[in-house]
Amino acid sequence: MHWTKTILFASAAVLALGAAAAHAENMPKRIGYVTNYATHEWYQNVIKGMKARAKDLGIEFEVQDANLDIAKEVSAAEDFMAKGVDVLIITPVNEEGVVPLLRQAKSNNIPVVLEGNPVKGMTTMVAICDYDTGYMSGVEAGKYAKEKLGGVAKVMNVGLPLLSATVLRSHGFMDGLKTIIPDAVMVHDLDGGGNPDRALEVSSAALAKNSDINIIYGINDSSSLGGLQAWKAAGKSQDGLLTVGTGGEGLAFINAMQNEPSYRIEAAMFPEKEGFTAIDAAVKLFNSEEVPEHIVSPTAPMTGEDWKKFYDYDGTTRTIKWDAVNALQPPAKCMKTSADLKK
Repeated sequence: MHWTKTILFASAAVLALGAAAAHAENMPKRIGYVTNYATHEWYQNVIKGMKARAKDLGIEFEVQDANLDIAKEVSAAEDFMAKGVDVLIITPVNEEGVVPLLRQAKSNNIPVVLEGNPVKGMTTMVAICDYDTGYMSGVEAGKYAKEKLGGVAKVMNVGLPLLSATVLRSHGFMDGLKTIIPDAVMVHDLDGGGNPDRALEVSSAALAKNSDINIIYGINDSSSLGGLQAWKAAGKSQDGLLTVGTGGEGLAFINAMQNEPSYRIEAAMFPEKEGFTAIDAAVKLFNSEEVPEHIVSPTAPMTGEDWKKFYDYDGTTRTIKWDAVNALQPPAKCMKTSADLKK
C-alpha cells in the first residue's frame, strides 16, 4: 500500500482541532444536526460519533432527518434555528438547496458546520478528501488487476452524480487505476442513487446489456454491494471479478470482505470519526476560532482483515478503536476538490 504518501502530514489547524475543542473555555449548550438520510449506516455511525463527543463535552445534541428531501432539510434547519440552537451541523441533501440556509443562519448569528459536501458560502466543512480516496483505491485496484486479472480493467462505476463528493470519488478511482493500467476503461457509468435497491436495479440493467466487465466500483458500500448483488443475480461467478467498496459505513463491508471472494478492497472513511470531528468544529466556531474551510477527516485502505486494526466486531456490533483511528493523519491538502470539477 502507498497511501502513506498522502497521509504523512496534517495541517497544524487540523491537528489542533480536537485538543482545542476539548479545552475550549466556552461550550455551546445545544447543537442541532440535520442529516440527509438517517436510515443509512454511514449516517447512523456519524451520529454515534457526534453523540459520543457531545456527551464527552456536556453538550445537548439533537438530530433531525431530512430523508433525502431538501424541503424537509430546510424545515428542520429552520426549526433548530427557531429553537435557538447554538450551532447547526448540516449534511446537504443537495448543495444548491442549502445555500439559502447558510444565509439565514448567518443572519441569526448561528454558526454552521457542513458534513460531507461543500456549499457555496460555507464557513467550514468536515469531510474526507474524496478524490484522493477514490484515487488510492484505484491504484490498489490497478495493482490487483495487474496481478490477478491479466492486466485488464473494465469497470462498472456505480456512482452518484448528484453530489460533487461522489463524482470526485469516481473520477479519482479511474485516474488512480490508469496509473497502473493505462488502457483501463469505464464500460458503465451508472447512477446508483447511493442506495442498494437503486444500485441493484441500474446494475442489473447495465449487465443485461453488456456484462463484459471485471471490476465493480461503488462510491459507497451500498453501491458496490448493489452492483455485486446484480452480478450474482445474473448467475455469474466471482472468479476474475474485483469489487471495490468505499466507506466502511457499517457491518456490510465487514461481512462482504469475510464472505465475498471478489470483495478485496475497501476505502474506509470512519463515519464515527467524522461525527466526532464535526462536534469539535462546532465548538471552535461557537468560540469564534478560525478553522480551515475544509477540515479533512482521515481515510485508510483495507484489504483482507485490515479492518480489525480499527474495529472490534462481535458478530452483531462493531466498536471503533478510537486510539487507532485518532492516530491516522489526513493529508494537508486534497489532490482535487469540487472546484476542479468546474474547470
